[in-house]
Amino acid sequence: MRAVLCKHFCTPADLTVEDVPMPELTDGSVRIAVRAAGVNFADTLIIAGKYQVKAPPPFSPGFEIAGEVLECGAGVSRVKPGDRVMAVIEYGGFAEQVVAPEAEVHVLPDTVNNQVGAGFPVAYGTSHLGLKLRARLRAGETLLVHGAAGGVGLTAVEIGKRLGATVIATAGGAEKLQIAADAGADHLIDSRTGDVRETVKALTDGRGADVVYDPVGGALFDASLRCTAPGGRILLVGFASGDVPQIPANILMVKNIDAIGFYWGAHRVFAPEMMTASFEELLTWLGEGSLKPHVSGTYPLDEAPKALQDLKARRTTGKVVLTVGS
Repeated sequence: MRAVLCKHFCTPADLTVEDVPMPELTDGSVRIAVRAAGVNFADTLIIAGKYQVKAPPPFSPGFEIAGEVLECGAGVSRVKPGDRVMAVIEYGGFAEQVVAPEAEVHVLPDTVNNQVGAGFPVAYGTSHLGLKLRARLRAGETLLVHGAAGGVGLTAVEIGKRLGATVIATAGGAEKLQIAADAGADHLIDSRTGDVRETVKALTDGRGADVVYDPVGGALFDASLRCTAPGGRILLVGFASGDVPQIPANILMVKNIDAIGFYWGAHRVFAPEMMTASFEELLTWLGEGSLKPHVSGTYPLDEAPKALQDLKARRTTGKVVLTVGS
């Protein structure tokens, strides 16, 4: 089978596409013919050796896929050959086939195509678990979302609205802000030219945001500290800016703010039941049509390096997906 290979820790331009052996089917696992694979900022980190999970080269990046079940190992009962599914894996999704544990394979609604399915689990799963369970977002609260036109940011806008919050979205430029508005954002701030702190304070009558969703870090995190309401929560999802903030504890103490670290992928190990329940609710919403995933670009498997370069350079919005096979 063909797969994208990271032969040594590298940049996207150094990736190759080669023939590799098919993965072995094991008890409790499912072999899937990959039709599409989601592209995430974390893929640029894992190939550089900078991600939480250290994959030993050579390996294929890719954390989420959609496709068709080819065969099932002993003990599998939730899915069967022929089912269209999405799956979350530790890495290895940029390939023509993957083998995934049954617990991390989920049947897609009939109305959802493979490209949407492949780009769904990581971004929506992160925002759903992060906002609902970690940040404890409640109806009537104000949610500030940074990077609101990006892969996870855009889903945070949707999930925040679904949970009953008023959403303030930041993004760079009018085009990206319009995408956030189309997803339901109530207020928009251009992070390139606007004063985030002062605008958020003005929009909330001086109180500030109850919850901040931050996949960016850097200067936006610093602004967030100063426009979070007393008793508010800042959910740290990632550092797409490349600048990991150092948090002044005195501000957290004086304002009674929670800074909450959130690595969604870890829940696959220590709280798989939470992941399963989260996906059940999300897939119900998706099947009902109340979520509108935004896939901004598709690339063939051979163009995986370009897809990662475009994502890293912030030339994309929403989700980017690789198409695989027929």
